[in-house]
Amino acid sequence: MAFLADALKRVKPSATITITQKARDLKAQGKDVISLSVGEPDFDTPDNIKEAAISAIKRGETKYTPVSGIPQLREAVARKFKRENGLDYKPSQTIVSTGGKHVIYNALLATLNPGDEVICVSPYWVSYPEMVALCGGTPTYAETYLKNDFKLQPEDLEKAITPKTKWVILNSPSNPSGAAYSHAEMKKLTDVLMRHPHVWILTDDMYEHLVYGDFTFVTPAQVEPALYERTLTMNGVSKSYAMTGWRIGYAAGPQHLMNAMDLVQGQQTSGTSAISQWAAVEALDGTQEHIPVFKKAFERRRDLVVSMLNQTRGLKCPVPEGAFYVYPDCSALIGKTMPNGKKIETDEDLVMGLLETEAVAAVHGSSFGLGPNFRISYATSDEKLEEACRRIQRFCAELR
Repeated sequence: MAFLADALKRVKPSATITITQKARDLKAQGKDVISLSVGEPDFDTPDNIKEAAISAIKRGETKYTPVSGIPQLREAVARKFKRENGLDYKPSQTIVSTGGKHVIYNALLATLNPGDEVICVSPYWVSYPEMVALCGGTPTYAETYLKNDFKLQPEDLEKAITPKTKWVILNSPSNPSGAAYSHAEMKKLTDVLMRHPHVWILTDDMYEHLVYGDFTFVTPAQVEPALYERTLTMNGVSKSYAMTGWRIGYAAGPQHLMNAMDLVQGQQTSGTSAISQWAAVEALDGTQEHIPVFKKAFERRRDLVVSMLNQTRGLKCPVPEGAFYVYPDCSALIGKTMPNGKKIETDEDLVMGLLETEAVAAVHGSSFGLGPNFRISYATSDEKLEEACRRIQRFCAELR
């Protein structure tokens, strides 16, 4: 249709949202659907954060806010980066946006020109390449492999960089694989980036606090301070604080980039919800006592799911260090036939078959740029996960 913008031809709908909606539709028809497709903690927002929001409403904090966020939250963001990541930013070097996705979109819109390339690490969060395309850039890809637990190797990063590369997006722990980079692993990547001064780093640290065992989280500018002037460090409150619906993402970076992002946001959404911002001040500055509780539950769930999937015919599932996803390899099942006679030719066929026959919703790996795999979110109850894994085992056992 000529009326619509050509840019829409470059963009695909989010597979995560599509599958989640299909699961909702089946649920509405009375099916006992277990949805493992959405990346959302099943925990409630901690009470201290909710109380801070209620207090803000009662104080009348219900007006427009400055474009880049209320001063109190920008100060809290600067304190957080100093306290947890050893990074020094002035409040003026921070921005608060309507979720982490909005931060990334602002950065790309403020910096990309036609022909500029952005490296996405496969498997990548579904929105990265689509946002690059919407902002007029060209998404390019650096591959990862099961044998390395889906962690980017320095030689593969080196190979992906061209003279046109403007950004590389690094996400640790990763959505969809859960892979996270140790200090030594991150240092190998930052060493590569030091050799390419034209490449900027956009680091998505949204799952920072959700790492397991004795794993220690690091972020690129912390590992290599010389990259500080060309790194945008992005984070948010949605995952670690169970605040997905509050829509608060934040970032810090060089002043000239933050000024440009403020300019873009000023003509786009202006400041995000005042009430959510006051809640986020409490999230960052208040007690963090819920985080070990979340982590313990997620680690237990991870171990349950990995164990049951690795006992499933045709699946191989590495143990991720963080986030709340697993990304099993299902290549041994491609070419098999379901009891209804339908042949599984792709990982999308597999997840659709799983949803239709066993009412378990997962997301196919090819939508994250690497298959045949599928992504399961274990951000739901142990009981549901156990039942879902039993259904997956049954589904796979019946393939011929």
